Amino acid sequence: MGKRVALVLAGCGVFDGSEIHEASAALVHLSRGGAEVKIFAPNIEQRDVVNHLKGSPAEEKRNVLVESARLARGNIQDLAELKASEFDAVIFPGGFGVAKNLCSWAVDGKNCTVNEHVSSTLQAFHSAKKPIGLCCISPVLAAKVFPGCEVTVGQDKNVDGRFPDAETASAVAELGCKHICKNVNESHVDKANKIVTTCAFMCKAPLHEIFDGIGTMVQEVLKLA
Repeated sequence: MGKRVALVLAGCGVFDGSEIHEASAALVHLSRGGAEVKIFAPNIEQRDVVNHLKGSPAEEKRNVLVESARLARGNIQDLAELKASEFDAVIFPGGFGVAKNLCSWAVDGKNCTVNEHVSSTLQAFHSAKKPIGLCCISPVLAAKVFPGCEVTVGQDKNVDGRFPDAETASAVAELGCKHICKNVNESHVDKANKIVTTCAFMCKAPLHEIFDGIGTMVQEVLKLA
């Protein structure tokens, strides 16, 4: 029997929702690993809507659950309905929606607040000693909710221009967590907390390297489940 994994989305589209390639990569690797996946998203209004063609704000409102349903092919549930007891692990893809909709990191940085259902989901899986997988910017959720944990968002210096958001590592450290430097095709396992992280699009890398890095994260999550 395959492991039961919950995947939590934050909308649809890198600039105001979940990063589509990351969500797809996670789903492909979970499928390859024989996992049974159910998809969730909070039923809340997006912080903002971005015109992805122009890269500018759009004067409209969208709902995180409704937009996430695009990625889930309509097969999705309200995050408020997620019960950790029904799953072996949970995974959060990245994208600016994580920093805008699942928490307020995009505006408040390390002083951010985390959506109540996101926080309770993370706490429930952690308390049950079930693994949590996070990629791209989503490791900041763990850094905020679990002080002292270990995560990676890639490198802590902008090596060869590949890590333009390297300062995120410093913010993670300021939250009392340990940042572990990793390459894009690697992941880090915090064995004590069963938290697995990979940097994905926090690194400017070819898509296949990002895909492979997410694969290592998914594999480690399934091992721990």
